[in-house]
Parts: sequence; structure tokens; C-alpha cells
Amino acid sequence: MKFCKAELGDWGAKATLAIAALMVMAASANAQQLPHSLRDALLGHKGSGEARRVAAPPVARYVSEAGGGFIFDQASPQPLMKFDNSAEVWVLSAQQASRGDVIYRNDLGEPVLRVTKLGGVILFTDDAPMGAAAALSGRASSIQPPAILSFSVFVQRVRIATARASRAAQRDIEFSTVQDVRPETSVLAADTATVVAEAFERMARKGDRSLISRIARVLLAEGRKPAASLKDGSLTITYSPDQGVAGRPSSKRIIKVINR
Repeated sequence: MKFCKAELGDWGAKATLAIAALMVMAASANAQQLPHSLRDALLGHKGSGEARRVAAPPVARYVSEAGGGFIFDQASPQPLMKFDNSAEVWVLSAQQASRGDVIYRNDLGEPVLRVTKLGGVILFTDDAPMGAAAALSGRASSIQPPAILSFSVFVQRVRIATARASRAAQRDIEFSTVQDVRPETSVLAADTATVVAEAFERMARKGDRSLISRIARVLLAEGRKPAASLKDGSLTITYSPDQGVAGRPSSKRIIKVINR
């Protein structure tokens, strides 16, 4: 199944169709004020001088002192995170750290968030590898994806990913599925295409278009575990429906494969 110029066919079997849920980021009217210092963010420091735990909602939006906001969703089966300026949803794994803190890592094992025992949040990014304090902004809506997509929404999302990747590469990039996509695999297949587009755009922003130029097509393949490989101009991204939203590689993992 190709998503470049050819029209897509209908689903192979009848299934209940669902419209993709919008990932709405809503700040609470009673959102807490931003901390005045790194100590405030890390320790939940109040005017009384006593360190108090910040009771964050299970799905909350934060603002980093380095700039930019993100949603941290702890209500999902697996911790999820999404930056305001990106369509990618990061799947994190929790690891206990010293002093009762918890470190949340991406699929490369890199630290992304550190939540202190007292409720402080530290964000780790490429621009802030040593960490930047993040302040609670308010409640947010869940970023857990829907169970299935309608065929039309699936096609729309893959076409958007194709356009984004082609724009980043400055030439046409063909997206194709190796197996027929079913309603129950539609969400993960579409999400995989979105993550590939994110990887292309990140590389383009860093001036790595020469590496993207080696890629002529993107193949979305269903498999036992998430993976990425590049051979003869074909970037194959394997997604595993059994693992839910964690069943596809992150954009950073895809970039690592392209950079080899």
C-alpha cells in the first residue's frame, strides 16, 4: 500500500471506526504560579520557607525554565510525554533513583525527566543535557492515543507525514505499508509515520539533509518488536501492535539508525 500519489483502497474487513481524538492541551484556571527559582521548582518551596510536596495532577502541563512546555501523562498504562511544539508522543520507562527520586527514560535509555521526592520536575533535552527545572502549569488532557482510526483519518495522517518528510528532505519521499493496515493497527501505523516525519525534520533543522538524501522510501512494517533499519535507500520502520503506543521506535532511535 503506497501513500505517495496512488489512491488508497478500503479496509479489508468491516470494523468499528473511531474518529481520532484531538490531543487538547487545556491549562487549569487555577494553575499554579511559576516558581521564582530553581529551588522552588525542585523542592516545592513556599513563602513560609518550608519545602512542601507539589501535588501534580496525573495529566499535567509543565513549563521549562529553558523555555517551552510539555505534557506529562502518568494516567496512561505507560508514562507519556509530549512537547508543545511537536506531534510526537514519547513513551517513557520509570527507574528509581537516589533520595526517592524517579527518572523517566526514552527507548534509548536516555533520561528525559527526573521527578524528585518532593514533587520537583527536571527536564533533560539536547539543549539542556544537565537538566532544566520545569514548573507545573496546570491540568491537561490525556495524550493517550485512541483505540482505532477511521480509514479516512488514517490516510490523512500518513499523507501529512509524507508531506512533512518530503519537505524536510526537499524531494519526494514515498511512504508504503508492507502489510495491509487493519483498524486495530491503524493508530500505531499512523503514529509510526508521524514519528518518521519528526525524525526527518529534526535532522533537517540540524543540517543533516545529506543523510536524509540517502533515503528514497519509508516502509512501515508490522513485526514482533519495534525496530528501524536502512538498506538500499529504503528506511524500514517496524511497529509492534502488541506493545501499544510503545510498539514503535522514537524519532531519536530512528535518527541513530540513519546516522550509522
